[in-house]
Amino acid sequence: MSTERIETLPPLPHRPDDGHKGTFGSVAIVGGCAGMHRDDEFEPTMLGAPALSAMGAIRSGCGLVKIAAPSPIIEQVLSLAPFATGYGLETDHARSINASHAAPVLDELTRSCSVIVAGMGMGGAHCVAQIIVRLLNQEMVPIVIDADGLNALASLPEFDREIRASAVLTPHPGEARRLMRSLSIDGDPAGDESQRTGACTRLAQRLGCVVVLKGNGTVVSDGHRVWVCERGSPALAAAGTGDVLAGVIGSIIAQTRDDASIDLLHAAALGVQAHAITGERWAESHDGDGGLMANELADLLPGVMGTIRA
Repeated sequence: MSTERIETLPPLPHRPDDGHKGTFGSVAIVGGCAGMHRDDEFEPTMLGAPALSAMGAIRSGCGLVKIAAPSPIIEQVLSLAPFATGYGLETDHARSINASHAAPVLDELTRSCSVIVAGMGMGGAHCVAQIIVRLLNQEMVPIVIDADGLNALASLPEFDREIRASAVLTPHPGEARRLMRSLSIDGDPAGDESQRTGACTRLAQRLGCVVVLKGNGTVVSDGHRVWVCERGSPALAAAGTGDVLAGVIGSIIAQTRDDASIDLLHAAALGVQAHAITGERWAESHDGDGGLMANELADLLPGVMGTIRA
């Protein structure tokens, strides 16, 4: 199947002077791990990932952020992202999320939010796959799946049958390889641009969703169209920057939900472009391309978003 190469992205719409937080959409973040201990299994505590995604979302312009994270860590997550509203997800004796008890919270978020971003810092417990599948099985709001959410999907046989939602998947090459192996898709997501473009496109075609294959020259495809990012900096090769990107993509989807000129692929590509330019600006201001902390990246986003607006 041939694909169309997109060279120019549409601008983000102008923010109206009389806009309020409802105007710019709401983003739900589902992520984090309280540190699971069961028999010989162990997961470290991860509370920074959902907070960084929330920072990416609010700094790129959405009106409201909600965070759902394991109850033992939700207050610490909110201390890092005090602008967000928190939802504690009940855990069991091993501090793993109880997926069945989390279901009402997830359902409420799909009813009340414009988009859900999920998977960051969730670890490898079985509950993660249950949560991600529940989110992908609904059709009310778009879903952005990142990090451990992608690994959970790759562990499921024929996971492509679980996707009913309008979805954006944001794998790095290793995660993409696991997804492709699970679906018996050939290709090298870590190769040259042609190989990466082919791998991203084939994965998007099989899943019927938008795939953001991260890396140097991030590729975005919906299986029919493809866009390749030509901006960025090695500074972005740092922990947490992918969490910020997931939040930015979710935020742009929320802000453009009523704009017919910007579809899911455009929103994902605009998020990648803003993220890449922000990385460049950090490197320029620090006269180097090492040492970036992801929260710094988020803080620079407001000065970049205006450059991609109408």
